[in-house]
Amino acid sequence: MMRRTLENRNAQTKQLQTAVSNVEKHFGELCQIFAAYVRKTARLRDKADLLVNEINAYAATETPHLKLGLMNFADEFAKLQDYRQAEVERLEAKVVEPLKAYGTIVKMKRDDLKATFTARNREAKQLTQLERTRQRNPSDRHVIVGNRVVCQEMDPYSKPFYLFQFIHFLEKESKS
Repeated sequence: MMRRTLENRNAQTKQLQTAVSNVEKHFGELCQIFAAYVRKTARLRDKADLLVNEINAYAATETPHLKLGLMNFADEFAKLQDYRQAEVERLEAKVVEPLKAYGTIVKMKRDDLKATFTARNREAKQLTQLERTRQRNPSDRHVIVGNRVVCQEMDPYSKPFYLFQFIHFLEKESKS
């Protein structure tokens, strides 16, 4: 019975490690690609601003009728670049920054997961030690070792509930 629960926990452990690694890898890639997209969009906006300035400079040297048309075109083109600026700001605020923050969260959760696995492994070792002690000498020594196991079970990282809580957190964060 105990063997089966350990196997279930090991399978759960592998699944969690895979999920965390997967999230870490893909969210890192997404963050880099979105940041590159934002930078390129900002560069395009900068080039368009240079184009607007050049059109205005050219308009200053032309006839009044052509000057009016070029200045209207430059004005409309500048308005388009204002929308591009808003796009850059929204992408940075709504996409890139949350992805960066999520990277930090994943690193913290990886550390929590590592602490959970360490606590679980300690608990498993103490349980096997308890079984060996009970088989060798069923006297009072097993009470002492049993107390250590009870103390270990008090560790919040050793609880399966913590693992489920962690999975729920990852799923909730990836949906938002």
